[in-house]
Amino acid sequence: MCGIVGFWQHNGSVGGEELERATRQMTDTLHHRGPDSSGVWCDAKVGVGLGHRRLAILDLTPTGHQPMISKDGRYVLVYNGEIYNAEALRRELLRDGASFTGRSDTEVLLEGCAVWGVEPCLRRVNGMFAFALWDAKERILFLARDHLGIKPLYWGRFGPLFLFGSELKALRRHDGWTPSIDREALAAYVRYCYIPAPRSIYQGVHKLPPGCFLAMGEGAEPAITAYWDARTVALDRMRHRRTESDNDLVLALEHLLLDSAQGQMTADVPLGAFLSGGIDSSLVVSLMQARSVQPVRTFSIGFEESDYNEAPFAKAVAEHLGTVHTECYMTPKDAWGTIPLLPSLYDEPFADSSQLPTYLLSKITRQHVTIALSGDGGDELFAGYSRYFHFLQNYRNPLGTPISKWVQPALRRLPPGLCERVARFVPLRWKGWSLDECVREFFKQTGSGAMEFYQSCMSHWQTPEDLVLGGREPKTVILDRSLEQLVPNHVERMQLLDALTYLPDDILTKVDRASMAVSLEVRVPLLDHRVFEFTWGLPDRMRVRDGMGKWILRQILYKYVPKELVDRPKMGFGVPIDVWLRGPLRDWAESLLDEGRLAKEGYFNPTLVRDYWKRHLEGQNQQYLLWDILMFQGWLETMV
Repeated sequence: MCGIVGFWQHNGSVGGEELERATRQMTDTLHHRGPDSSGVWCDAKVGVGLGHRRLAILDLTPTGHQPMISKDGRYVLVYNGEIYNAEALRRELLRDGASFTGRSDTEVLLEGCAVWGVEPCLRRVNGMFAFALWDAKERILFLARDHLGIKPLYWGRFGPLFLFGSELKALRRHDGWTPSIDREALAAYVRYCYIPAPRSIYQGVHKLPPGCFLAMGEGAEPAITAYWDARTVALDRMRHRRTESDNDLVLALEHLLLDSAQGQMTADVPLGAFLSGGIDSSLVVSLMQARSVQPVRTFSIGFEESDYNEAPFAKAVAEHLGTVHTECYMTPKDAWGTIPLLPSLYDEPFADSSQLPTYLLSKITRQHVTIALSGDGGDELFAGYSRYFHFLQNYRNPLGTPISKWVQPALRRLPPGLCERVARFVPLRWKGWSLDECVREFFKQTGSGAMEFYQSCMSHWQTPEDLVLGGREPKTVILDRSLEQLVPNHVERMQLLDALTYLPDDILTKVDRASMAVSLEVRVPLLDHRVFEFTWGLPDRMRVRDGMGKWILRQILYKYVPKELVDRPKMGFGVPIDVWLRGPLRDWAESLLDEGRLAKEGYFNPTLVRDYWKRHLEGQNQQYLLWDILMFQGWLETMV
């Protein structure tokens, strides 16, 4: 895993020394993504600079060094990621006349682009990646990102200057660009707790969409092309459902997942896995152990607060599978000391509060291994979130309109946490994803459509314009009405929306920044694009059955782990932010939420913020709304 940066000064006004200096400055900002080595390549005649930081995984020799120049001298590549089918592609390229100096997948990707062309090569690769390729002959710059958006890539054009990088801090380091905060993106951020692609927090800077490549020649505007599109793939597979028996489908998916896990275990450095003891991580570890002659190394993190502690479940699964298991209990003091560092680690406002345990788990894991496999993607691909099939699948107005109008105001005044406390006594199959919030939103949205209800459940601030001064919320795919006709099944529609938005912009962003902050590569076998394609061709009964999701995954897992070890209510991956904000984090929060400071900065409505802070201190849990603001304020303090 690595970090890439670069720029193209189209007017060619940059001298050779200045070009190299600017490229190195940008590259050095990503030392954490690649501590093993660095390199830059520049062409002063055309004003192009490419930089790379390397975390060596395959071919640890100098033959894997980047930037890498193709055999014919035409192409230069900087690349972040792993190509899991590199050996198969190497054999194919050898038959097509290519030759190789080393064993790295970088060289396979580079020669594949040189021999086949960029788009045909992208259609062949299986992996997670973001790369930049310079075509010196045609003077075209290509940027590309993997199928599902596992690896990040930002880009922006400002007059004659084109910038790109794995993280925004690299773009900020270039002296030719003055960042300006995008208030519309900020409004979207406080709704979702992340900034939806293709926007970034800065005006004029974009995230390259998953499954796409960008091409830009001299004097031309950047053109973005999809070589693989999750929406198109899902819709096509749903029109051609698989018709095999349940048993045959289970066996087919198991075979595919075993192949994915084995491919992602390829490395020349120590490797392990995250293990929470839930369905997804337990399955990934089971598959790894089935393909390994040595015990797999597994890692989990525990917390003193029992409501947040999954470590005992992970330990039980590890003991059953015979892994070499490491668990570490983090004290509240450990967590409190890390929280103020999060905004700089994430580089862009980001407020999924599970970012903290994800970072702490990555930090522990990196002390032992360089690569960890995780179970991310299982909830989105196999309907693991309870919201899919409880509130949303059966969405309807259960009350007459006059009754709804009377009931809604009363429900809004329910004591915070009441529904959640009641939920502790609800059977597993009826348990909601966030029952307290979803019950409220269910009644708030009666009379509205299911799309609005889904957006409401996925939202933190329901009316961002009230909070963000001068920020009008941009439209997103979440309210794309065409999906109601194209995907009439509520569960599948929510899954698809999550795959297009929540998965790449929240879940995968969280894991990438947390792991790369400590130079740990995280791989996600459940997000092999072949698994995505297979999943969307499944009959609905293979995902949700008897009121529970992930039916097909459970059938595979039960072959390796007893049901009683993994069938339990979903806990999530969080920490007690609400309590800490009233206690050890109060002074930190008070400083960031100071009314005078908010007024001077001019981004948030100070009166509204202070009102919610007062409510929280009085016992009303407003942690999610406040966390959005605190993470932005912390980012603003450290990054601008």
